[in-house]
Amino acid sequence: MSILDEISENLQKGKAKIVKELVQSAADSGIDAAVILEQGLLAGMDIIGTKFKKNEIYVPEVLIAARAMNTGMEVLKPLLVSSGVKAKGKAVLGTVRGDLHDIGKNLVKMMMEGKGIEVIDLGTDVPAERFIGAAKENNARIIACSALLTTTMTEMKKVIELLAEQGIRENFIVMIGGAPVTDSYRESIGADIYTPDAASAAEEAARVLAQA
Repeated sequence: MSILDEISENLQKGKAKIVKELVQSAADSGIDAAVILEQGLLAGMDIIGTKFKKNEIYVPEVLIAARAMNTGMEVLKPLLVSSGVKAKGKAVLGTVRGDLHDIGKNLVKMMMEGKGIEVIDLGTDVPAERFIGAAKENNARIIACSALLTTTMTEMKKVIELLAEQGIRENFIVMIGGAPVTDSYRESIGADIYTPDAASAAEEAARVLAQA
């Protein structure tokens, strides 16, 4: 088994310490940082994403794998920066105003990072103005809004309305998700993408960023 396969395997098992050591060894042996990222860390997170989507694993396993990935990234980040490797794009992410749920949002963040996307996480209880301000400030292509309550879903519509008011609706892809959210709701408010789970959200984000 190659060292890249070992990184992927251990990441899937959530063995953070081993992942860190293997990433360091791979870098020391002269393997390019971008290759370690793509074929080691991201390959492992891809498998985790697929298994999660099929209900073969659950939230705790995803969290443990993501922690292992982040540990490996600590070693890789400076190497990627010095070799000029850029993220595949940026997404601003948050739970809408009035809603303090963050487990789903955190999973989406991990899955998106697992696809090589830079995520600006605004946390919970985020007003429409803040989503838009952060997206403009960070030059992000995606605005991703999460809601777990039917009472807070309406804030998603405000994001769309505010973008339109400012004349910048076309500049951003607006993604929405969360337990009460549906594709027909997406259609009714004019959002671009609805996904039923975190793994699909990351796949869709990667797809639209690749087209940008």
